[in-house]
Amino acid sequence: MDRKKQRPQIKKVNRFFLYILACSTVGVVLGGTASWAESNRCWLADSPSKQCITQTPLMSTIQGMSTGLIAGLGAGLGATWQMKRDD
Repeated sequence: MDRKKQRPQIKKVNRFFLYILACSTVGVVLGGTASWAESNRCWLADSPSKQCITQTPLMSTIQGMSTGLIAGLGAGLGATWQMKRDD
């Protein structure tokens, strides 16, 4: 009988981790894409800024991806905390 109680709990925990993982992944993709597009737009400007010239597009994209990861992780944690609270 003890195992029957653990299985639904394990499924809930796995569901929460998958939700956090999905939000983090979406954050990385969106953050990286937005940063990449911004760096391209910067280079196409009439007079590129000093930051645009000194920072490589790859580093800008990586910075955007890490920001997106943190934002997605926070959103996933907040959403799973709310779902746990509602249960």
